[in-house]
Amino acid sequence: MGPVQRGEPPRRPSLQQEALFLSRLAGDGSIELLILQNMGMVAGWVGRHREELAIARSVLESRPLSPRVEAIFRAREGQGLAGTGRHEEAARSFRRARSLLQDDPPDAAPPWSWWISEDELDRQEGRSLQESGRWEKAVPLLQRATHAPSGEPVGYRNVAAVRLLACFLDLGAWREAEGVANFLAPETGETASTITLSVLEATIRRGRTMPGAPPALRESLDRVADALGEDPYAL
Repeated sequence: MGPVQRGEPPRRPSLQQEALFLSRLAGDGSIELLILQNMGMVAGWVGRHREELAIARSVLESRPLSPRVEAIFRAREGQGLAGTGRHEEAARSFRRARSLLQDDPPDAAPPWSWWISEDELDRQEGRSLQESGRWEKAVPLLQRATHAPSGEPVGYRNVAAVRLLACFLDLGAWREAEGVANFLAPETGETASTITLSVLEATIRRGRTMPGAPPALRESLDRVADALGEDPYAL
């Protein structure tokens, strides 16, 4: 935090920073880890990948972790590395995360870590590949996360299908993109995640204006756009 200028009110710490301070004051190491994971996630979502990487490594290098919790921060490390263009290192971090998850003993991890699964690792690695333009590598991971779920369902599970649609559009794989759009149309009304809906809206908008997209694909994208505009609470 820089110096406060004359006449400028002091900046308040973010809610995450306040929560982190309180968890440390209370000596609650489990909740501290949860808050640090959330801080890394937010940094990644807004494009601050160096900060995401720094948070992940600060945890990995500072304390022993259960295999499941280490897998969470290895995956966050992988996304931070991918976001800074270090793709080979990112792939190694994700491989390590998968190995750790397989070695996870029962009841060794905190209850808040239930959501990390093979599906979630596929989603995270697929996202990092898709955002860095490595669409062909992202496709099999995102397909697996979309069509072969093996873990607990999460509220943003359809984000894998949205990113899969984006990959197919960028690859010019029109028939495959049409299939994903048809999958998403009835799912959109059941999607509560604001992030997922925001990414979907941007993807549909882009897809509807892409040169060369066939009429059948445009019709499927139109159906998804219509679903986005519907009131999910209308009777």
